[in-house]
Amino acid sequence: MRVSASARVTAPIERVWSIVSDPERALHYMSGVTRWEVASEPSIGLSAKYRVLFRVGSAEIGGVVEVVEFSPPCELAWTSLTGIDQRGRWRLRELPAGLTGVELRLAYGVAGSGLSGWLAERIAAPTVRGHVRGSVQQLARLVEYEQLRDRAAARRAAAG
Repeated sequence: MRVSASARVTAPIERVWSIVSDPERALHYMSGVTRWEVASEPSIGLSAKYRVLFRVGSAEIGGVVEVVEFSPPCELAWTSLTGIDQRGRWRLRELPAGLTGVELRLAYGVAGSGLSGWLAERIAAPTVRGHVRGSVQQLARLVEYEQLRDRAAARRAAAG
């Protein structure tokens, strides 16, 4: 099953990338993710591995994923090594007027499980789709909030 969501973020691409590429920040904006922890060295970049769990209904599913594409500040992609079969990709695009286009794509499946796996994918689809949309929206809110907070701190420092 494949799902995706996108948004425009009112922030420069480098600011968005600094959050998307930092595994320590994933739980701050990834909807439905209950664990995103470093499982290898390097901790960031190509070949980094993370232990990831997603909540789908009452179950937590996931496994270990590895970063297979890391192209700052535009592309970060991962694929599963263990657990549920999944591939994910963050795509960032610089837009005019200081905006950034953000897209999250997620493909997942239950490999080798036949009809029951197909059915499980379909049942989980609305929840997963909602988590993907929520992740993009929460990322946009987080980036824009931090940007406003930094501007306010700069104004206070300049005034005082």
